[in-house]
Amino acid sequence: MAQAVTTPITQNILRDGLILPRTPDPAAMVIFGASGDLTARKLMPALYNLALNRYLPSGFSVIGVADTAISEDEFRSRVADAVQKFSRTQPVDRAVWQSVAEGISFVRMPFDDDGEGYRRLAAELDRVDRERGTNGNRVFYLATAPQFFSVIIERLGASGIAKAGEGWKRVVIEKPFGNDLKSAQALNQAIHTVFTEQQIFRIDHYLGKETVQNVLVFRFANGIFEPIWNRRYVDHVQITVAEDIGIERRGKYYEGSGALRDIFQNHLMQLLSIAAMEAPPNFDADSVRDEKVKVLKSIHPIDVANDVVRGQYGPGWVGGQEVPGYRQELNVSPTSNTETFVAVRLKIDNWRWADTPFYLRTGKRLPSRASEIAIQFKNPPHLPFAKTAVEELTPNWLVMRIQPHEGASLKIAAKIPGPVMRLRTVNMDFFYGSSFMVESPDAYERLVLDCLLGDATLFAREDEVERAWALVDRIEAGWASQPPPAFPSYAAGTWGPPEADALIDQAGRRWRRP
Repeated sequence: MAQAVTTPITQNILRDGLILPRTPDPAAMVIFGASGDLTARKLMPALYNLALNRYLPSGFSVIGVADTAISEDEFRSRVADAVQKFSRTQPVDRAVWQSVAEGISFVRMPFDDDGEGYRRLAAELDRVDRERGTNGNRVFYLATAPQFFSVIIERLGASGIAKAGEGWKRVVIEKPFGNDLKSAQALNQAIHTVFTEQQIFRIDHYLGKETVQNVLVFRFANGIFEPIWNRRYVDHVQITVAEDIGIERRGKYYEGSGALRDIFQNHLMQLLSIAAMEAPPNFDADSVRDEKVKVLKSIHPIDVANDVVRGQYGPGWVGGQEVPGYRQELNVSPTSNTETFVAVRLKIDNWRWADTPFYLRTGKRLPSRASEIAIQFKNPPHLPFAKTAVEELTPNWLVMRIQPHEGASLKIAAKIPGPVMRLRTVNMDFFYGSSFMVESPDAYERLVLDCLLGDATLFAREDEVERAWALVDRIEAGWASQPPPAFPSYAAGTWGPPEADALIDQAGRRWRRP
């Protein structure tokens, strides 16, 4: 059982809140793909910062697994360098890092090893149990390419490692979780031959971001928002995940993915379900995920020809620098029809949201990097200021910024100082950094800790993943029946193709410029 820890003397209750932190049971984390970029940039810095803030239990251990010709000392040196380079807290506390490093070991083997490698891994886990008191509690983190997911799961089952001994066993799987509904279902079936659904943690790092979680707090912990969070008061909702970067040398991956599979199926669907869900009876994992799945089940069938726009960036300028078009990127076909931009209009067929449009968009090489959920409220039914200068007055907006400047903004009308009744829209802003005087933790810190605690609230469930893929498959099928657009359809550094503006240009609606 997880135990509460004594409040450190340095804790500021006003800043940190009234709920004391929990520490998980002693455990070992086996990272498959330990020599990869994800381990270096995210996982090891996250573990260090958890240790720094006293969230890791005594005896916590990391066993790296990779088919890389390095010794255990070389692996420790690599991850130490990674923490020095990528940790959000600098400088690195040597004593804290040493306490983490003492529990790091390495097993070299191919992921499809027929037995000897997994026997050495089992022996290392037994040693860690004896010497560091991890008691058979194990997290298997699959930080590998997707083609190895089923292979590793099968070997963990066949070797007995996933079942052996006392303690709990959990598996963490990175996206992409399949590339369509059929492959996602096949992967779910393969995993369920070894692990139960309660043991599976499908990770989407967006759910670990502070502002994504704060959407739930805004709605369900403040009595002023939830009563107007519905079709009667909301005109429409815009959800944007914009990137100013290109595909960053990921041409081979992106050619088989595109924006629809890379971002829309997971990040945008998660943000949509959180923004639109009903209040759960409590905040346990299944209650929250039940409500998210209900949203996905209620999405009105999409008319792909009229409700979806795809685009691809051409050469242009971003941040004052000239950049190539998608077709000029490394490992991309010069005649590629892969989309780098998607905009979708959705409607949700339920009591709360009937006839309220949701506009979702994501794209590469847009003018700026920004992720946000923006709610535009309807205008008042009657304005008593009809003869007043209101040229600069705009509808009320509630904007929750997920990145890069985490926080929220509420646009309201206010009177301009002076003897004349003149109105202007002003912002009421909330920024995490200035409000709490502390840097927001990295998303992986929250998600790794939740996995160690066995809390799956911020992880995707089987039916949630499959519902999202069913929606994507419908769009892909619609695209397959239509001739592809003339690509490229927007210049790098612009907000997408003109068809996206036409999609939302109804009753005076416009895309927000984050």
